[in-house]
Amino acid sequence: MFQDWKDKIKDNPQISPHLLWDIDKTKFDWEKMKLFIVQRVIERGDVDDFYAIFQVYGGQEGVREIVKKLPSFYDPRDEALARVLFELEKEDLECYKRLQLRKKHLGF
Repeated sequence: MFQDWKDKIKDNPQISPHLLWDIDKTKFDWEKMKLFIVQRVIERGDVDDFYAIFQVYGGQEGVREIVKKLPSFYDPRDEALARVLFELEKEDLECYKRLQLRKKHLGF
């Protein structure tokens, strides 16, 4: 879907302001906040937001690795979208592994 992301590179990649409404812009750090930013883009971002995170985090493969590490998805539809966009199985996701451990530990 995003094969053309390299054609969309900008000098200063930007995320839509509405995605970061609760963040102090003076303390914004792409690297420290990468899990948070990627999750917000998956949940509420538009195509340009995806292009921005591809540019910052090493393309689709870089973002794919970040998606694998996300601790949770608030909505199953967001998880499904991430799995389709980045060609992942549910077993690839850290959030799925954690859920399975909790079920095993709690006897579900």
